[in-house]
Amino acid sequence: MHPSSEPFQALHELVSGGSVAVLSGAGLSTESGIPDYRGPSGAARRHTPMTYQTFVGDPDARHRYWARSFLGWRQIAHARPNAGHYAVADLQRRGLVGAIMTQNVDGLHQAAGARDVVELHGGLDRVLCLACGRPEPRRGLDARLHAANRAFTATAGAVNPDGDVTLDDRELAAFRMVDCLGCGVGPLKPDVVFFGENVPKPRVEQCYAAVETAAALLVLGSSLTVLSGFRFVRHAAKHGVPVAIVNQGPTRADDLADVRVDAPLGNTLTELVASLGVTAARTALADR
Repeated sequence: MHPSSEPFQALHELVSGGSVAVLSGAGLSTESGIPDYRGPSGAARRHTPMTYQTFVGDPDARHRYWARSFLGWRQIAHARPNAGHYAVADLQRRGLVGAIMTQNVDGLHQAAGARDVVELHGGLDRVLCLACGRPEPRRGLDARLHAANRAFTATAGAVNPDGDVTLDDRELAAFRMVDCLGCGVGPLKPDVVFFGENVPKPRVEQCYAAVETAAALLVLGSSLTVLSGFRFVRHAAKHGVPVAIVNQGPTRADDLADVRVDAPLGNTLTELVASLGVTAARTALADR
């Protein structure tokens, strides 16, 4: 988007006032090679995400998930922040952005240097035992899975947004899952909120409070189709907090947005940081 366009200027004006809360979705990470469910990468058309009920209640489905995730984790683990993540971290360092809330589970905000990020849906870099609650870093589990599956070779398809891959069911039998290091039973679950699972209430309340005290809410790369993100836009509107949405394609909250920018995230946010830097420089000169 050209910096002189009306939507971009409205976005610049909103962010330049500072105290902005950010809510990010999968669209912010697509430029890092991680697809989203509903945006231009179209992953929703080829993949049905795991639900909490299926994961907990169906051992075969759980085995299928871990076999696929064992292969898909490699791409997630090697993904790097893109220009959009670095721009958000830069805005936070400058004091223009405060709270950062993300629906993503890839840890790329933190990798770009952002602080105190609230991961609404958890993080793929952690694993929990559903029997004893013992946490384990995903890198530790990955090392144990590699040791147990030296002979496991499979032809993996595309990586999905939740970190697993498309894999032919005929290849699943050779995969070996490992047990919890604490109780030796398990089952193990990635520390993420699956579809059908509730975001922990304290996490939700923390985000509501961040929205209420913000001067504006900036939504980045989310269609807001699911309630977990949409509710915060509704909360902002209820409390008179202006909302800006930067996303490619329509969103569920377009009618609630004060500013709407339909453009690639990386370029738009990089231009925003540059334009705000120019504004700050002019202000400093004027104060001399």
